[in-house]
Amino acid sequence: MNLNLKDKKDCKYDAVSLGEIMLRFDPGEGRIRTAREFKVWEGGGEYNVIRGLRRCFGMNTGVITAFADNEVGHLVEDFILQGGVDTSLIYWKKTDGIGRECRNGLNFVERGFGIRGALSCSDRANTAISQATDKEFDFDYIFGELGVRWFHTGGIYAALSEQSAETVVKAIKTAKKYGTVVSYDLNYRASMWSAIGGKEKAQEVNKEIAKYVDVMIGNEEDFTACLGFEIEGNDENLKELNLDGYKKMIDEAAKVYPNFKVVATTLRTVKTATVNDWSALCWADGNIYKAKDYKGLEILDRVGGGDSFASGLIYGLMTTADAEKAVNYGTAHGALAMTTPGDTTMATLSEVEAIMGGAGARVKR
Repeated sequence: MNLNLKDKKDCKYDAVSLGEIMLRFDPGEGRIRTAREFKVWEGGGEYNVIRGLRRCFGMNTGVITAFADNEVGHLVEDFILQGGVDTSLIYWKKTDGIGRECRNGLNFVERGFGIRGALSCSDRANTAISQATDKEFDFDYIFGELGVRWFHTGGIYAALSEQSAETVVKAIKTAKKYGTVVSYDLNYRASMWSAIGGKEKAQEVNKEIAKYVDVMIGNEEDFTACLGFEIEGNDENLKELNLDGYKKMIDEAAKVYPNFKVVATTLRTVKTATVNDWSALCWADGNIYKAKDYKGLEILDRVGGGDSFASGLIYGLMTTADAEKAVNYGTAHGALAMTTPGDTTMATLSEVEAIMGGAGARVKR
């Protein structure tokens, strides 16, 4: 498999992402509706991937985003700095003090437990990044002069507003113009698309974006809602995974979009909020590789698990050019990320590789 990655010496960044980064409010073991205190973290679908590439896998990464220039924005910036991601590409938008012109996104998230599923309640309309255009981000400078080997973005940012959908397309086209590999996580959120045209708009936007993507990532719902590919005979409650159906769906997607060099889909069977079966498939060069199964995976916080899968997959593709190894990096990293709180990884590369090698959970002394 050859992704035609640019030479590291010619690029400032191994990878950058484009998307919204919110301040997450976590009530711990409690409920949002009855909470009296919250822990705060940073998080965002596209950002979580790039942070994982920096924090767990040691790559040089940056984030393209925008914040309202106020104390909340700088709090989120401080979290980003702690994660080691370069912040020089952030656009700071002036604000009027009460959020009429722009604001920063907030996300209240319950982890769920047992029969009570995880719950997200976001507050993200009219944020600085939802209004940002290519004029705020000089994509020719970023991809052409600074140099980027890998660009990652996704469907959450594309759904944020009609403007963000346009900005994603412009960014991806510019990245491709300069030979940067592009990955995209479909990450369908019905509630976000509903305000700008629903599923029909989601397919219009994502089908255009898909023409320029090298590595496409998503789960079954993502491929169906965003690109119109169905899995025949799949159990609607995902109690049993139809692997043959998944393989046919991926083959069909690769035929419709011959630019796809890699297609990856996560496999998750939700038994309870705290126990899932977890794995993934990866298509490359006409072959499909299945990752190791993590049956009965015990989960502390599932938010960001798919993003951590994506960062492990990207690391594996960039460093090994081996799709089978890459999908196993992604699956192990996603599994580990779901054992800790917050959207972002707390795992190390050595831990990921130990899990890939079959390490257990015995105490380390």
